[in-house]
Amino acid sequence: MSNTATRLITLIMLLQRRPRQKANELAGELGVSPRTIHRYVAMLDEMGIPVYAERGPHGGFSLMRGYKMPPLVFTPEEAVAVHLGTSLVEEMWGCLYRDAALGALTKLNTVLPDKQRNEVAWAQRTLLATGMHRTSIDQLTPFLEKLRRAIRERRRVTIFYRTRDRLEPLQRDLDAYALIHRWGMWYVVGYCHLRHALRTFRVDRVVELMLLDQTFETLDGFDVQTYLATESHGQPRVRVRLCFTPEAALTALDDRANWDTVDEQPDGAVVVTFAAPTLEWPVRVALGYGSDVVVLEPEELRLLIARRARAVVELYEEMK
Repeated sequence: MSNTATRLITLIMLLQRRPRQKANELAGELGVSPRTIHRYVAMLDEMGIPVYAERGPHGGFSLMRGYKMPPLVFTPEEAVAVHLGTSLVEEMWGCLYRDAALGALTKLNTVLPDKQRNEVAWAQRTLLATGMHRTSIDQLTPFLEKLRRAIRERRRVTIFYRTRDRLEPLQRDLDAYALIHRWGMWYVVGYCHLRHALRTFRVDRVVELMLLDQTFETLDGFDVQTYLATESHGQPRVRVRLCFTPEAALTALDDRANWDTVDEQPDGAVVVTFAAPTLEWPVRVALGYGSDVVVLEPEELRLLIARRARAVVELYEEMK
């Protein structure tokens, strides 16, 4: 369903719930401009849905008295999609939305016909998404709860944040804009007052978090999707080429999701490429595959791996 269609349905439900709502109020609920609300009302009128406007301080848009939306009718596939989506919410957010997810599923099951209910029961037995977190969601829940509240109420937070290279946490004041789950980890995006710029922080590296009373306004023009699409482009990136031996070709192909490109060679070897912000991650990747892989480029990565490998050999030689 398109965004416009979704918003039209939401608009009807808002008006059905409470009459005499101002265009500005409805615009805030739907995340559009008041001008767009007037356009949506005209579209509903063309569809035969009776929306009328009352002027004056107590006026606003209302549905014609007695009008009700027809009950929702799901196809079996739509019912399964709703079930899967609700199940993902529970898996992703843990106890923060578990009760809401279970409540939604209960309500869904009470209104579904037998055919759709049977389809949902089949999905519960056979379609499962789990293990999406690389860190314990229960341990992150207190931080996620505070960050969710900070984003909702536009309240600044103070975090004590550690990095990979700095175990001593550094205090930062943050205007949190969005919570993001990607690559199995939770991240918070916002304006960092220490760096005076937008930054992304891994939630599992937050040692302490305090919700402040001070409020903030989101930077003009900020869009989380646009930010995520361009975030990595501004970072220095290392282009890496690895060659897997013919004996390890299946290993390279099984890990295809890790590579940007995969090129099978005539002799059975496999050459892969990927990008990384620094050399540290490629070093770990290459060392993890041991003698099954040879770094083709960059040269500085080859030299760094050689140093690390010698250090490992020396460590174990000393332990003899």
